[in-house]
Amino acid sequence: MKIQDVMNRKVISINENTSPIEAFEKMYKNGIRRLFVINNNGDYKGTISYTNLIGILNNFNNENSKNNKNTIKNIMSNTIITIDAKEEIKNAANLMLRADISGLLVVDGKKPVGVITKTDICRLVAANLLIPNQ
Repeated sequence: MKIQDVMNRKVISINENTSPIEAFEKMYKNGIRRLFVINNNGDYKGTISYTNLIGILNNFNNENSKNNKNTIKNIMSNTIITIDAKEEIKNAANLMLRADISGLLVVDGKKPVGVITKTDICRLVAANLLIPNQ
């Protein structure tokens, strides 16, 4: 099975100049645990995870975070690991395990076309394990 068959086709991103609290609110609103970070030109520059944000937000209250000069650019991971949409799902799982990450930006050439996460792969495995043999 190919990644393009199970990936989420909605890539949710956030500008690198956004505050941590705004990033957290965007994650919460969309029910996700990571955002891809873009610059003002729309170029992908990194990622920010729920875990990263919780650590930052625990260090100051919400009012300070809105006024703080700390932006996503200062706390994001500068690495984006991508995988081609036509790759096999097992390749995505292996890449996530080796890189110790929970999600990949799915591309077609250089164009982002979706996201695949460990949760997506676990759902697929669970669905296949629960289907009785015919």
